[in-house]
Amino acid sequence: MTRNKKLLWALLFLAPAIISVIILRLWPALMALHESLLAPRASTYSFENYTYIFSDPVFRGSLWTTLFYSVIVNPLQIAVALGLALLMNNKLPTTGFWRTLILLPVAIPQSVSAVVWSVGFRPDGLINALLGMFGIGEQRFLTSPEQALACIIIMVSWVGVGYWMTFLIAGLQDIPKSLYEAVTIDGANSWQRFRYVTLPQLRRPLTFVLVADTVANFLVFAPVQILTKGGPQGSTNLIMNEVYTRAFLSGDKGSAAAATVVLVLMVLIIVLLQFRLMSDKGAD
Repeated sequence: MTRNKKLLWALLFLAPAIISVIILRLWPALMALHESLLAPRASTYSFENYTYIFSDPVFRGSLWTTLFYSVIVNPLQIAVALGLALLMNNKLPTTGFWRTLILLPVAIPQSVSAVVWSVGFRPDGLINALLGMFGIGEQRFLTSPEQALACIIIMVSWVGVGYWMTFLIAGLQDIPKSLYEAVTIDGANSWQRFRYVTLPQLRRPLTFVLVADTVANFLVFAPVQILTKGGPQGSTNLIMNEVYTRAFLSGDKGSAAAATVVLVLMVLIIVLLQFRLMSDKGAD
């Protein structure tokens, strides 16, 4: 088979994926950019929508809330997932059962999980009942501006930790046992084995998990919409919820498109920084 024929067959097999990416990803992105640059009352291009959203305190608040949320939830999920991966990678009794239990939330749609947690977070719900057993008074949870975002973080992490754990377990199982044997012979303790063998060998899986987790958490929408709708007092108004509110409740598609473009650019910048930091760390 000639090279041209091989290329033709490769393109033929790749065509469904390429067409899907163009229709479902690139085209909506271009349309959002086009919509964001259209002046609200004219058919000309301008930055009026961007000027408007950055002068709006509600949007600025959602921007800072999203950044604050991401700074907390991403390290939390990755740290817990890594800890569980290290624990579940050991050949302990009933490890299979605990892996299944940790992975179970992943199989449940996020919207269903949000409904379940909304019941648990009610004033008369299970969580307050458990806290009452330890003498802790009733908490407001989803109706408290100070506690609502933490509730979203707990719910999202409950779903996400098990998912990211599976990738890290796969990475741990790819590490050659001879490396651990060599450093053990040299007198390395558990912390030194983790620091000098496990972490460097997990660099690629950790980079993937870090980037994918960052993107997933920036795009969180269903839990916010179901549990708090961005409240109370805007304390959980993440950017995706703000985009939905502007586009479908306020009917302001131009500013919603501009907010979407800002979100995409912010995610791209953060992801590029993460790749740079992880690659520099690996180079050291």
